[in-house]
Formats: sequence, C-alpha cells, structure tokens
Amino acid sequence: MTTQLMWILVVAAVVVLLLVVFGVLLLRRPKAPRGGYTGTRDLDDLPDLDGAEVVEDSPVATLERPESARGRLQRLRGRLAKSNTVLGKGLLMLLSRERIDQDTWDEIEDTLLMADLGTDASLELVENLKKRVRVTGTKDPAELKALLREEMLALVDPTLDRSVRTEAVPGKPAVVLVVGVNGVGKTTTVGKLARVLVAEDKDVLLGGADTFRAAAADQLETWGARVGVPTVRSEQEGADPASVAYDAVTAGIEQEADVVLVDTAGRLQNKAGLMDQLGKVKRVIEKAAAVDEVLLVIDATTGQNGMAQAKVFAEAVDITGIVLTKLDGTAKGGIVVAIQRGLGVPVKLIGLGEGPDDLAPFNAEQFVDAIID
Repeated sequence: MTTQLMWILVVAAVVVLLLVVFGVLLLRRPKAPRGGYTGTRDLDDLPDLDGAEVVEDSPVATLERPESARGRLQRLRGRLAKSNTVLGKGLLMLLSRERIDQDTWDEIEDTLLMADLGTDASLELVENLKKRVRVTGTKDPAELKALLREEMLALVDPTLDRSVRTEAVPGKPAVVLVVGVNGVGKTTTVGKLARVLVAEDKDVLLGGADTFRAAAADQLETWGARVGVPTVRSEQEGADPASVAYDAVTAGIEQEADVVLVDTAGRLQNKAGLMDQLGKVKRVIEKAAAVDEVLLVIDATTGQNGMAQAKVFAEAVDITGIVLTKLDGTAKGGIVVAIQRGLGVPVKLIGLGEGPDDLAPFNAEQFVDAIID
C-alpha cells in the first residue's frame, strides 16, 4: 500500500467520524413540548413591537413538565393544617369545655378575630354557633366539630365560582392581568400560574409589564424558560408598561397562544400614579383583546394590611379573583373570609410553599377541613 493511498484512507475515516458525531448531536437536540410550541414559532413574522421584544425561551437540556394542578391542594393540605392548628384546635378546645358560658363565647370570638376573620364574620359565626349549640344541647366533641365545620364552610362560601378564566376565543387568547404590591410574590405567582397552564397543555405567553423593577422581567423570563414559554419584555428600563402589555397580547394573537399572562408593577410610593397606570394598562390591552381575569396577589401573612391593599387596587381595576400567597406561613386563615367579604370576589388560587408547583386552586371544603381536622 502506497503512502498516498494511506493518507486518502485516513482522511476518509476522519470525514466519516465527523459526520457520525454531527448526526448524533442533531438527534440529541431537545424536542418542542406540547405539540411543538416553544415560543420560537414564526418569531420572524411578528409585527414590530415598538421597543418590546419577544424573548425566546432560553436553551435548556430538558424542559420541565409541571405537576398537574389537580390534587395539589390535597397534597399540600398537611402544610395548611399545620399552620392553622392554633385556630382550629383552639376553637374545638373552647367548644369542648364542660360549661360553655358567655366568657367562653367571648374567647371564641377573640380567637376568630386573631385569625383575621374580621369583626362582622366573627360575630356572625359566634351567634350561629350559639343558637345551634343551645338548640341541640350537644356536648359531644364530634357533633360540635361538625357544627363548627358547617358554619365555617358557610362563611368561606363553597358556592362561589373559583375557576380562572383561561379559555381562548377564536382568534384571541385569554388574557390574565396580575396585580399587587411588590413583595407579595406577584411575579413568582405569574410564573407558577404559567406552570399550571402548561400542565393543562395550554400554549402560554408571558408579558413583562413591570418595567420599573429591573429584575422583574429577568425573573419572569427564567420562569418561562423552564417550561418552554416565551416572554415579551422591554430591554429599556422604565418603558411604558401599557405598551409592553399591548405588545404581549398582540404577540399572543399572532402566535395563536391560548393564554397571555401579564405581570404588572406594584410600587405603592405613589398610589394615585400606580392606580392610574394599572387602569391605563387594562384599557390599552382591551384595544387588542378582552381582559378575562384580573387577579390580585396578596401576602396572607400581612393580615388586615392586605385588606387595605386590596381595596386600593379594587378602586383602580375590576378585580375578578384573589391569589393568597404564603398561606402556609400564617395561622390567620380567616383572611380568606375577610378578603372575600370586603371585595365581593372569591379567592381562586393559594400559595402554600416555595416550590415551583406549590400554587393550587382554592377549594373551600378542603380548606376548612385542613383547619379543623
């Protein structure tokens, strides 16, 4: 074999080896989840977004598959029960006394007030329990527990519609606007809600309309990238939030997304300015599509301060539902009743931990059972 022939064989072997390696790399490229929508579809065909940009989901080796929202509250029930032991056990202990006199009822009322149930709701619950205990004459712990459960359930109101409206109409995505002060976990809630929707096989797009907090859009983008959801944001700090929100919705229309989740700013240094801004964001979005939900995020550990915040936001935009975060970190579960009564809208979602899938649909029966079991 000549030297020339040997060199030819060596070169051929190297070429074959390179082709094999290239083919293996192509086969190992991550596949698009949920029917191939990763947020990169037809991005070149999007209209000019006036300063905002659609950010492709960051390349990751494996996209996460979120846990289904069904059964989440049941799984997290122990966490909720542990945090509300003081309320439930305290009430049952008082009702189980040998003799229930006026002092006992006053203590029951104080326990309810300390749990942030609110004055009117606390008085109503005490009066109803008084009547039923007097009529039945029961001292049986199991029967007293059943009475307490019925009365608390009536206050939480299981008849309220707690579904989050995320059904798209032909040609338009469902639009969910998320509002609340900074520090309550608003951006995190948007990211967790995106995971809930991805688990339901919905195509989701995120809008980073909190343009005043530099880390907000980055945080939102990171949440989306983990599950293959794109984010529309502005690279210019202090950009017009309404413009970014509008761009997100129009991008959602172009991309045929099922749901667009819009995060908003939450600074309260200037309440009037913030509320005017939120009203403008909602009005501008409605030029492109209807706003199906306005979810107000409240930190459950703030108690009655959360109620004051809720009323300020309700004056600016029509709140359709409440998201209570950090509910596992407080013994004041009565805030659910106080906020619902104060605003006339239901608690729809609750946060019960720091995990990415610790956002759960609110269920009145399971909530009350977790408190008094």
